[in-house]
Amino acid sequence: MRWDGQRAGGQGDPQQTLLGLDGLVRSVRSPEFAGVTFHEVRARSVLNRVPGESRMSFNWTVNPYRGCSHSCVYCLAGDTPILLADGRVKALSELAVGEEIYGTSFGRYVKTKVVAHWRTVKPAYRIRLAGGTELVASGDHRFLAAQGWTYVTDLVVGDRILGTGRFAAPPRETAGYRGGYLDGMGRRLTLGHAGALDRTARYLADAPQSPKHDDDWRKGFLAGVFDADGGCVHGAVRVASADPARIDGFTLALKHFGFRFDLADAASGVRVVRLEGGLAEQLRFLHTTGPAAAHKLSLAGMTVDGDLAVESVEPVGTRELYDITTGTGDFIANGMVSHNCFARNTHTYLDFDSGHDFDTQVVVKINAPEVLAAQLRRKSWRREHVAMGTNTDPYQRAEGRYQLMPGIIRALAGSGTPFSILTKGTTMSRDIPLLRAVSEEVDVGIAVSIALLDRDLQRSVEPGTPSPQARLELVRRVRDAGLRCGVLIAPILPGLTDSTEQLDELIGAIADAGATSATPLALHLRPGAREWYAQWLAREHPELVPRYREIYGGGSYAGGRYRRLLTARAGPLLRRHGFGRDEPEHRLPGPREPDTAPEPEQLKLL
Repeated sequence: MRWDGQRAGGQGDPQQTLLGLDGLVRSVRSPEFAGVTFHEVRARSVLNRVPGESRMSFNWTVNPYRGCSHSCVYCLAGDTPILLADGRVKALSELAVGEEIYGTSFGRYVKTKVVAHWRTVKPAYRIRLAGGTELVASGDHRFLAAQGWTYVTDLVVGDRILGTGRFAAPPRETAGYRGGYLDGMGRRLTLGHAGALDRTARYLADAPQSPKHDDDWRKGFLAGVFDADGGCVHGAVRVASADPARIDGFTLALKHFGFRFDLADAASGVRVVRLEGGLAEQLRFLHTTGPAAAHKLSLAGMTVDGDLAVESVEPVGTRELYDITTGTGDFIANGMVSHNCFARNTHTYLDFDSGHDFDTQVVVKINAPEVLAAQLRRKSWRREHVAMGTNTDPYQRAEGRYQLMPGIIRALAGSGTPFSILTKGTTMSRDIPLLRAVSEEVDVGIAVSIALLDRDLQRSVEPGTPSPQARLELVRRVRDAGLRCGVLIAPILPGLTDSTEQLDELIGAIADAGATSATPLALHLRPGAREWYAQWLAREHPELVPRYREIYGGGSYAGGRYRRLLTARAGPLLRRHGFGRDEPEHRLPGPREPDTAPEPEQLKLL
């Protein structure tokens, strides 16, 4: 369908339009942007103030495009159990923003928080795994398989999905369970976990005198003994007691449920029961018995080393599905490592649904030049620096169609407002003559981000972006027009692009292209991007995982030791290729760098 033939509210796919969006003019789909709908709106404001807590070196920005077309469309059935940070599970549909759960980082389990929660309706598939694990998910949901993040519709029989294994069903709080728990606790209030004491007091108020020793009683007994005498040492559940009857009862109950264990004697007549079978069995014990002191078993720091084979994938029709955004970009769904999109909640700022809408709806502020010009004419405007390209690239592919940037550039220049542009998009070549002309009126800063020269590595870590050679040619064209053009060497990837030889070659190529400055920035692993990169690194370069743990620890920024090493390595190379510190710097969109701050935050665009 042609662009000009489409209107909001017209005939066709109803999902093409979102009539509740303020200022909507029309919604457009085109074969050249498969799967994406562009919502053309008349915006009321285009000039945005940067939040006061931000460390960016500018206060104002302009983003003519909002939304993302990277197809992160992941959803699961609402009853899917999710692993909470206290070791328990909760249905995906019942999770709340702010709850602490488990995700992964660099191949290890870590605690993270839910930062967004939504639901949608779409076709679903049932995935059956070895051992009885089942998951219902959308076809575009991704799980961490042995070969990396894999869409449900791309899974085949025999693929192995990483995780802990299926979660066991929680116990029912029957009279038998309550009686068993009290017997395990010794039918008394003792010093210990507050939850265990509260549960004991509650059960004692209405406890059966002679409970039947059925499965519910056994589960309660195991939970009570664990709360009273158990713990977790080196990731393993263990119980220690000098009472032979308690140890005998505990081991008999373990055998009944098929748990394997080791029994050993310790000092002073104490006997120690240690559960075997690794993390999967530890979680099975925890979920089967439901102790109050579940926090004693912590997964934090444990390696993601289990997997289950795919036995079948079959469609089950359209279902209501749910998903979340977490700080790590993933979570544990019925024992399997499941992906999510780290940026979905940002789309809710536009009153969009953060589920399906975020994936396929891009807002285009078609009146951005006119609105910006009006805002810049206000008497209150102080002609402060405006940065573009710090959130969404103003020269993304759609700019070739909408051509909003020429009007934005003229509005800024006409008001006497200095501005800068950071981009990876070679579409900017179109506007070089205009940028050259307005540079006579206002200060214009241009920066191109180039992280590496290796084309194969670039395709792997920056898919869908112009090649390094194309970006170097863009720098050359900007310089040939007489404009200053800096390059952000970002992100520098430890162990992959940070060797003296690699940096020397890249900085040399940047110098040959005529760049007026070059600024190295180490990789910043913000939550969400951190998870994606960690899994990619573990799959493609597992030998580097220990080094990254050492450099980044549990944070987002490279440690001081690595930053000093990078400075010592890059500094002489920059000077050798003519990038001296005595050269006046053109103002580029970048973060403030207080004396006490960590490595400057890598721009969102990078």
